[in-house]
Amino acid sequence: MKPHKIFFHSNIKFLRERKKLSQETLAEKLDLTRSKLNAIENGHTKSPQPIDYVNFSEFFKISIDSLLKVDLSKLSELKLRQLEAGNDVYLTGRNIRVLAITVDNKNKENMEYVPIKAKAGYMDGYNDPEFIASLPKFSLPNMPKSSTFRMFPTIGDSMLPIPEGSDIIGEYVEDWKSIKEKTLCIVILKSEQDFVFKQVTVLPDGHFLLESMNAMYKPFKVAADQVLEVWKFKKYQTETLPEPEADIQQVIKMIRAMKREISLLKKT
Repeated sequence: MKPHKIFFHSNIKFLRERKKLSQETLAEKLDLTRSKLNAIENGHTKSPQPIDYVNFSEFFKISIDSLLKVDLSKLSELKLRQLEAGNDVYLTGRNIRVLAITVDNKNKENMEYVPIKAKAGYMDGYNDPEFIASLPKFSLPNMPKSSTFRMFPTIGDSMLPIPEGSDIIGEYVEDWKSIKEKTLCIVILKSEQDFVFKQVTVLPDGHFLLESMNAMYKPFKVAADQVLEVWKFKKYQTETLPEPEADIQQVIKMIRAMKREISLLKKT
């Protein structure tokens, strides 16, 4: 397993300066000496006491996991406020997950693209700001500023009529319990070492039911602890032109039109 980088010391300094507090003031509020706080901020104390982690977490309203594992200086102000509000928990409310993002020079979130060649690396680097920063970035007009979006390529024909090779733009889902039945989503799976584009239903027992739109593929279940991220379908782009309608589809349209006409005649 790839070892986690620890950002605790730099995060404490970042959060203190963000709140415009001097070392003396923060040390006094946390019942620390200034010299100990200075040592923590400069990484000279490799093993702070457990109570120190708890006190910093409660004071800044940021989870201990986030203080340790996430470079908070790389997050937008929106994401920092979300963390402070406690919005960094898994569906069960026990496991911590934090979304790494990138911003432009105006502190506006970028939209990252995860190319096929980066799929394997995404499983290890999905919460690593350095990895996310290495992905291609772009922006699209008319996208809600209050949400985070990412683009993923599709492989295979399990989601026809959406063509194989389409690029799916997904909106990050923080609360998995909010997903409505059969919602189209990109799901990042831990056990499969892959991401899949499926109709998602969150079952009462906490499992995810994943269904293809192509009836040739059978639905399957995965446990919530095997899901890393969920991105709700927003739109897609493709270079493939729509296939001409088959004769049977035209016949079905004609039958439906005739039924509507008969229904109108009955009413008159």
